[in-house]
Amino acid sequence: MTDARPAAVIVLAAGQGRRMKSATPKVLHTMCGRTLLGHVLAAIEPLQPEQLLIVLGHERPMVEKFLAEAAPHAQVVVQEEQRGTGHAARVALEAVPDLDGTVLVMHGDTPLFTTETLTNVLDRHAQSAALATMLTAVMPDPFNYGRVTRDADGHVTGIVEERDADDRIKQIDEICTGVYAYDADTLRGALARIASDNVQQEEYLTDVIGLLVGEGKPVVSAVADVWQETLGVNDRVQLADARRIMRDRIVAHWMREGVTITDPQTTWMGVRVRLEPDVVLHQNTQLHGATTIRTGAVVGPNCTLTDTLVDNDANVVNAVCDGAEIGAGATVGPFSYLRPGTKLGPGGKIGGFVETKQADIGPGAKVPHLTYVGDATIGADANVGAGTVFVNYDGVDKHHTSVGAAAFIGSGTMLVGPGDVGDGAYVAAGSVVTDAVPPGAIAIGRARQRNIIGWVLRRRAGTKSARAAEAAGAAGTMEEPSPPSATHQQGDQP
Repeated sequence: MTDARPAAVIVLAAGQGRRMKSATPKVLHTMCGRTLLGHVLAAIEPLQPEQLLIVLGHERPMVEKFLAEAAPHAQVVVQEEQRGTGHAARVALEAVPDLDGTVLVMHGDTPLFTTETLTNVLDRHAQSAALATMLTAVMPDPFNYGRVTRDADGHVTGIVEERDADDRIKQIDEICTGVYAYDADTLRGALARIASDNVQQEEYLTDVIGLLVGEGKPVVSAVADVWQETLGVNDRVQLADARRIMRDRIVAHWMREGVTITDPQTTWMGVRVRLEPDVVLHQNTQLHGATTIRTGAVVGPNCTLTDTLVDNDANVVNAVCDGAEIGAGATVGPFSYLRPGTKLGPGGKIGGFVETKQADIGPGAKVPHLTYVGDATIGADANVGAGTVFVNYDGVDKHHTSVGAAAFIGSGTMLVGPGDVGDGAYVAAGSVVTDAVPPGAIAIGRARQRNIIGWVLRRRAGTKSARAAEAAGAAGTMEEPSPPSATHQQGDQP
């Protein structure tokens, strides 16, 4: 926290954001796990301002709902009629008429600012004893930004908006970033005197600088070290640009913390993700929400994890995981879908084309392939064969199925919930299990096979199948089936 703690921070977030062409207010569009306004609030929080004022206008109820959770301590100020940034700041100060000290003013659509940069502005303001301090940036393509004008000695003389700039002014590459530190009384007085005689017929906050300079009052500037940090978001293109910059910042942070990211350009993650040293992330990996990955785990390629825990030394490949817990040394994938409530124990396996939901799969248990596990508990070291379905939904209610420790479920089994397969029990391949299976028993829930000899020759005469059968010497009589062997009863391979 800076020693120059601000008396207040005013965030201007009342604009309509027409260029977003969206029913969602511009400041509530998201990137990397936060809204644009949420990123601004996160940069402000360490400054510990005595008061936080958020000026709202367009779609105010939606933004207020967000603020009630994200910044309940903030004071909402309503700009009923959007008449420019100067008017918005004036409305904010009118809400706190006794405010005294330093006021930091910034916009709610500038998500890339860091606390460090805002602190530098406040420190510069305090050390210079200026009445106004503005943050500027030198930008290679300053189109649509207000230009900073200076005199022959380099002192700031004013700010000219793009709409009001002539060709000479448009050649200037130093821009106003929209971040200012003011003495509260000075700002209050200046806002009462600015005019709206411009192309937009609005009260520009930028006019305050020229007004103070004209009155001989001390105005200083601070130049941003990284111009990209000052970028605002006005449309979807700029939102994508800002998202990439934030992605690069987050990825670089974790690589410096000891995480291997094999392809940073295709790795995306949000600000709430937590990674430990010696994690490996491969290409095309997305990490969202409060995902945590612990030391030694390998994730990717081609994974999307949301609010998921991956414990030490686990391996996740080609998988989508949402609200899941993956135990130490466990393996997931490829082509697995772990839905909320999935818990895979240490050393367990969820394999290819397996979907799980509200499933607690014990240590060392394996669900290797082509299976749906919903509303289930699977004990340690159990094996679930290919094509098994935990039939959990009867059209009205969900039902739970338990599979005991070291149980073996043969391929192609339907476990109809509610049900219980005991410890060490077997279920024969192809069974439909509707009753409890005692520990150590084998359940066989299928009809005996019978062969109708000659059916193809009689009912599919003239087809390729009939010709093949006839060439193989197919007979035309009916034959009773023989009893199935014990091997066929047991079915699946581990």
